Amino acid sequence: MNDAARRIWLCADDYGLSDGVNRAIRELIERGRLNATSVMMVTPAIGRDAVAALQASVAKSPRCAIGLHVTLTAPFRPLTLHYRPLDGDMFMPFQKLLRAGLLRRLDAELVHAEVLAQLDVFHDLFGRAPDFVDGHQHAQLFPQVRDGFLRAVKERAPAAWVRQGGLNLPLAQRITGPKSLVLDVLSTQFRHKAARLGLRFNPTFAGAYDFTRKPDFGPLMQQFLKGLPEGGLVMCHPGFVDDTLRQLDVLTTQREKEYAYLASDAFKDLLALNNVTLS
Repeated sequence: MNDAARRIWLCADDYGLSDGVNRAIRELIERGRLNATSVMMVTPAIGRDAVAALQASVAKSPRCAIGLHVTLTAPFRPLTLHYRPLDGDMFMPFQKLLRAGLLRRLDAELVHAEVLAQLDVFHDLFGRAPDFVDGHQHAQLFPQVRDGFLRAVKERAPAAWVRQGGLNLPLAQRITGPKSLVLDVLSTQFRHKAARLGLRFNPTFAGAYDFTRKPDFGPLMQQFLKGLPEGGLVMCHPGFVDDTLRQLDVLTTQREKEYAYLASDAFKDLLALNNVTLS
């Protein structure tokens, strides 16, 4: 048991992806089991009705933050007409985007324009800037992408914090798997660049795991909370499976497992055992 009380961020990604994902996130917010969600602007289940429903749920849990989930990867399409490179008429898959960034084949100005456009749509729908800005499939951390991303946030939402994916823990605790290690490495330059622009970011990050193995989410959450400091962030992906989700994302039934655990008494007890609060 950890004696020091900690308030952390538990952020559900992908609001706007599908009606089933939207409903699950709203239900958990209303039950006090989430205190942040990031919203996609280029997906089929976002619009004024979905935003109004989310705002109504957040009104019942006023400590809940709403962020922008910048989307730059397939199978979604850009808002800006001149965005490149594309895969057909869609963004590139995240593996290709990461490779292109590592090889310095991206144009940060085009990324900058696309992120500005998504920030502007968010402002139009919500009537304000986002509380924070992160990225779908962690694309905001990629080389060259991060340059355009951070400049756009500085211009349109300078008071927002941005999400980095580093653990900021002792080395032995940081090497938890290949995915976490990659995010940790990519986040180093992201943090340096954000700091130079005067942008705030979460002190540490947890929540990455191999979705394809469909593990039990309870032990994972226990691992995520271990050593997480005040203000640390845990990413999650609750949702209910529907046809839209099946068409757009490979992460389907595991979202329902995450929802079930987050809605359970076991999760409430785990927070209390670790002296962690979301309020």
